[in-house]
Amino acid sequence: MKTDIEIARETVLEPISNIAEKLNIDDEALHPYGRYIAKIDPKLINKKKDNSRLILVSAITPTKAGIGKTTVSIGLALGLQRIGKKAIVALREPSLGPCFGMKGGAAGGGYAQVLPMDKINLHFTGDFHAITSANNMLSALVDNYAYQNRNNEQGLSRIIWRRVLDVNDRNLRSIVSGLGGTANGLTTETGFDITAASEIMAILCLSKDINDLRRRLDNILLGYKKDSTPFTVKDLGVGGALTVLLKDAMMPNLVQTTEASPAIIHGGPFANIAHGCNSIIATKTALSLADYTITEAGFAADLGAEKFYDIKCRKADLHPSLTILVATAQALKMHGGIGEKELKTENIDAITKGFANMDKHIKNIKSFGQTVLVCINKFPSDTQAEIEAIRAHCKEIAVPFAVNTSFSEASAGAEDLARLVVDTIDKSPSGPLTFAYDLDEDIKSKIEAVSTKIYGASSVKYSSLALKHIKEIEAMGYADFPICVAKTQYSFSDDPKRYGAVSGFNLTVDDVIVNAGAEMIVVVMGNIMRMPGLPKEPSALKIDIVNGEIEGLS
Repeated sequence: MKTDIEIARETVLEPISNIAEKLNIDDEALHPYGRYIAKIDPKLINKKKDNSRLILVSAITPTKAGIGKTTVSIGLALGLQRIGKKAIVALREPSLGPCFGMKGGAAGGGYAQVLPMDKINLHFTGDFHAITSANNMLSALVDNYAYQNRNNEQGLSRIIWRRVLDVNDRNLRSIVSGLGGTANGLTTETGFDITAASEIMAILCLSKDINDLRRRLDNILLGYKKDSTPFTVKDLGVGGALTVLLKDAMMPNLVQTTEASPAIIHGGPFANIAHGCNSIIATKTALSLADYTITEAGFAADLGAEKFYDIKCRKADLHPSLTILVATAQALKMHGGIGEKELKTENIDAITKGFANMDKHIKNIKSFGQTVLVCINKFPSDTQAEIEAIRAHCKEIAVPFAVNTSFSEASAGAEDLARLVVDTIDKSPSGPLTFAYDLDEDIKSKIEAVSTKIYGASSVKYSSLALKHIKEIEAMGYADFPICVAKTQYSFSDDPKRYGAVSGFNLTVDDVIVNAGAEMIVVVMGNIMRMPGLPKEPSALKIDIVNGEIEGLS
């Protein structure tokens, strides 16, 4: 089969004005970025439309074998269009870090992609760059304030704001800045996070409009004054400047799929170190323009779906009609105890053992009041006997089941999935969301609710630093924010090597960080880094331009 970029390059794209016309978007609301990409005015959001169906695509715990959640999301949009439904897939923007690192791009795969995939995976419309610039300008401004006021009572005792870059660079995790004497600023121990983990990324994705963006930016906690009181962007007086930098980035991006159906791509927080969902504005715009909106939450349901429900849906008053849980035969085998080298060999016993992981995710999703549909993203090595074993198990536990082959067959490979989705929503739509915790619970209670109910932990321990920060956060009046857990995506536990459906384990909270502007509390568990590193052989080694064409991008 052809590579992703070969398929993308051979696909004849429609002008973006044609895609907009399918959604009845007029020229005044369309801001083209070349022939095939445009930003669209958030004023298109129709607050009165209440008959749209929101579908969340989540997954079982990921493994090195891959899952293909984005491919399924795009494939479902293709399948719905094939059966005559008006659908939009609303996704996150890819980060350059994974693209040139280990994971690769995030524009789908095979014949289920969003296009133009090279531009989407690279600089796109500059949203990530705008967020990076705003974040780092804020760093420069707060450092300058600290320098200019270093000898008076208005000075700062501590700065907690960090710089970001949209690359994987372990050398920047912990650094010392301001070396070379006072002419170069104050010597400070600091560091960088990746842009996808920036609070400004979360703020952009959780803001309902430009005014809400400004309000949230003003509330960002930057550090502490010499009298130990909080120091915010509002105190610094630069909220307006940050808003100006982010004005265009607030507009969702319109592109198309491999079959010219509309796609909206906007925002890009990771789910293992951030809240893992695209922007509220993008999702609500899609809901206003289509009858079916498909979106996804990063990594597995314990991280992505939980944050989608407890943070995004709670904040935006969103009510998914259905959650799709994506699995693969190979991932089930790994959760059943099989090593990577044996995954392409038929093994019904390993798949059966792997059901424990899938079933735990199903139980969790149902606990939020959601109807669940299991979709197997089929790989060429999967045997019919393996697929039938999964189908039989889903029948036994009364969960709708479909097979997706849109990677190789485009919309035809997702038609059965699309029909089952429509039928399931019509017959058994999800009820009201039931959250994992109440916002008025104390911070520890929220952490322990997610840890025990969703992950299956038996206990939670806290470092002295975490306890100190919890006390500070509660004293500042931020305790009623939802929590956003940063931990490994490869296990329910905080140990990435513990596959399956582990339970009865202990979790350790290493740190607790308030994002006062994003209005959430980041809970760091295990050895999780907010600035990833590069693998021994990064994807950058394979990417090049040959005869004017980009090669190696996936």
